Amino acid sequence: MRLSKHDGLDLLRKVWLFERCSRRELEGLQRIATAVDVPAGKVLTSQGEMGREFFVVVAGKVEAMRDGTSVGVLGPGSFFGEMSLLERKPRAATVTTLEPTSLLVITTGDFNSLVQTMPSVDHKMLVVLAERLRDVEARFVPAESRVVNTELA
Repeated sequence: MRLSKHDGLDLLRKVWLFERCSRRELEGLQRIATAVDVPAGKVLTSQGEMGREFFVVVAGKVEAMRDGTSVGVLGPGSFFGEMSLLERKPRAATVTTLEPTSLLVITTGDFNSLVQTMPSVDHKMLVVLAERLRDVEARFVPAESRVVNTELA
């Protein structure tokens, strides 16, 4: 797969995790992203194993399974493995390609090197994740069930 600079930037810009990133930050992410083509049936992540990569689906489809149960099918523009960029924890799901699939892959090592020179990327990702968490809480956790610490709020 050959992805032009413009197409790569456009794809990364559409990833909600990077929605607050500037063009310069997106260009930094694009520089460390590797385009990879994989066949159908390829296991990309295994539940319980340590994660070392973040993936953006460029073309094709992948399926995420948790404890042997499908939790979703992801297509172009979707991403997974984001927590591996931010923490050293085991994978929450096994992800396998359902058809020939093109991906952009960012390793944690390359991401950490980028953050050393451009810490704003890390911060902006955390802000977006916090916003998403607040949105999920507002939609799915009843107000009377929420614990609020006024000293931290």
